Amino acid sequence: MGNSRVREVTMKVLVLGIGNVMFSDEGIGVHLCHLIEEKYKFNSKEHSIDFIDGGTLAERLIPIISQYDYLIVFDCVDANDGEIGDVYFFDFENVPDSISFQGSAHEVEMLQTLNMMDMIGDRPPTKIVGIIPKVVNETTLSLTDDVKKGSELMEKIFLKHIKELGFEYKIKKDLDVQSVANRACAQYR
Repeated sequence: MGNSRVREVTMKVLVLGIGNVMFSDEGIGVHLCHLIEEKYKFNSKEHSIDFIDGGTLAERLIPIISQYDYLIVFDCVDANDGEIGDVYFFDFENVPDSISFQGSAHEVEMLQTLNMMDMIGDRPPTKIVGIIPKVVNETTLSLTDDVKKGSELMEKIFLKHIKELGFEYKIKKDLDVQSVANRACAQYR
């Protein structure tokens, strides 16, 4: 009889990047999700973690999200009296009054998706790491300086939270969000 132990996963965590990479800052959720997955190695004795580029898929993500025990979403938000690059971290059950998802279509669709999951009881506990983007009406692949700076705070908030959940992490390689965005968007050029 061997002494092999099968690791029992107690919590499956999904990190979901939402956004439209064709419109500058609107793609920050996707870019940050890629950055963190590529930059860090995560370990936990009890939990597993997956990273998914959700793009603008919204309700088509329901079957994927419902397979997880915990959800962390990177996305754009809007806030009363907020400035471009301001970062917000909150529980989806307790969205601050100042926050709205009234910006781009993908923000509204993601809100509707999470609300639909609530109606059928499939939404896992959900944290939002959001940033106010500069809204652009033309295709551009470069992120604004305010959002690049804000993404560094989003990254720190995420790392602190994931550590609180029982994960350890270490840097695999040094990356910045604009280089990840440039590489991710190369196919559109």
